[in-house]
Amino acid sequence: MPHSKVQFGYRRHPDQDRPAATPAEHAVVVVGAGPVGLSLAIDLAQRGQKVVLLDDADRIGEGSRAICFSKRALEYWDRLGVADRMVEKGVVWSVGRIFHGASLLYQFNLLPEEGHKRPAFINLQQYYAEAYLVDRIAQLPDVDLRWRNKVSALERRNDYVALTIDTPEGPYKLHAQYLIACDGARSSLRQMVGAEFSGQVFEDQFLIADVKMTAAFPTERWFWFDPPFHAGRSALLHKQPDDVWRIDLQLSPDADPAVEKKPENVAPRIARMLGHENFDFEWISLYKFQCRRMDRFLHGRVIFAGDSAHQVSPFGARGANSGLEDAENIAWKLDRVLRGTSPESLLETYDTERSAAADENIRESTRATDFMAPVTSQEARLRKAVLSLARETEFGKRMVNGGRLSLPSVYETPLSTADTDNWRGGPRPGTSMPDAPVSDRTGNPMFLTEAFMRKGTRFTLLTFGNGKVVDAPEGLGTIRVGGEDGLIDASGLAGQRYDAEGGATYLLRPDGYVAARFRHPTRPAIEAALARACGLN
Repeated sequence: MPHSKVQFGYRRHPDQDRPAATPAEHAVVVVGAGPVGLSLAIDLAQRGQKVVLLDDADRIGEGSRAICFSKRALEYWDRLGVADRMVEKGVVWSVGRIFHGASLLYQFNLLPEEGHKRPAFINLQQYYAEAYLVDRIAQLPDVDLRWRNKVSALERRNDYVALTIDTPEGPYKLHAQYLIACDGARSSLRQMVGAEFSGQVFEDQFLIADVKMTAAFPTERWFWFDPPFHAGRSALLHKQPDDVWRIDLQLSPDADPAVEKKPENVAPRIARMLGHENFDFEWISLYKFQCRRMDRFLHGRVIFAGDSAHQVSPFGARGANSGLEDAENIAWKLDRVLRGTSPESLLETYDTERSAAADENIRESTRATDFMAPVTSQEARLRKAVLSLARETEFGKRMVNGGRLSLPSVYETPLSTADTDNWRGGPRPGTSMPDAPVSDRTGNPMFLTEAFMRKGTRFTLLTFGNGKVVDAPEGLGTIRVGGEDGLIDASGLAGQRYDAEGGATYLLRPDGYVAARFRHPTRPAIEAALARACGLN
């Protein structure tokens, strides 16, 4: 069973035998073998890029840490070949309940409709996710994963980054055309380029306890304001695999972390919540909410992703999921730049898009924190009023904030004239593709996300047939729904979700985002949208 105690052996690499004056040269070096770095390395390798992945540890990270992975993350992991394992092991959920005291305020369903391949969320300990990603990397010869290799120094040059790497056998040097820093919230690479986090650190503290027990709680997200077992504070309960339950308890700002983390002090809190003492601790930690980010994610040829670039509070599952969106955003763009099919300026769109996403996540995370842990008397009175209204009104329920859960980012995308045709619905440019059930001409069922995945790593045209075949530019993948030779939309959900009555065509980026859409596609219009998305005009 993969878990945080599995160790990976350090191995000497031939790069270490090269003279310091002539270090090895690599196209891409990724630092940090967490979910973001591992996923990014797999993505690049599947696009045909050779990747060196460095991690200063020799094992999967301690504790469950991130546990909530979104539908969008699972669709990305589908393309990386690991989602089936994640879902098979994970706890699938979509329903959440919000309590005030002992009373249920309301419940919600994050994916109430049918016809999606992947669920709204799974709960899965981060060490399982990392282990499955490491297993996938072992199948890819283009990823060179080096454990106990720590970057101790870097120098930024015009056309490469010079790295010094410490190992148990001493340091060595190498050069990278691009260095991607996925080394977490305490990123040493961020310090090496002289960049700092800016933002807010909140005073309230939260205790995390992963508790192993047999319990009859449903596989739902339960959040309490002022519960009877933890008066005046907030609490959260989530189920994980292996009969492990994640419990978060809000503490006072002046609580002593060293004291609060002791099992003998945590146990009475958990017993009050559960009403019994039949549990064992898997992991105990304590954290403060932090909502911070770098000013820029690009520093020459050093690119930052995940927690090294931005940090949010864990309520809302916006940390790891946002980092995975960083990975899928940068992978296809860097691949094009390395191949010379797009200019280096395309990488600026990574900074633009993911900076805006980080701002949104920080904004939502800050609002949740302000509601869960009001600082001023005015904020406390407002929360009390909202919680009272939520018992009686729908608008009051919508104002309650126990952590708005992660949704796919929406990117500001320039609209062409074609994009402004008469659309009553469907995904706008800058949004991720919706899923829907379809089948092939022999009746084999599949989903649109699967059809997209089978097109490989390309831009793809998704067309809804009205008898006319789109004149697609060379090199694009094509998915046709309807017509004599297209996929069959028996349920009609694909057509509904893409507002395809009368025909529609969508240009999908390699990360599954809509680059443009057309009611009446022409080759020149598609070529213009493709050039715009590739940074060619």
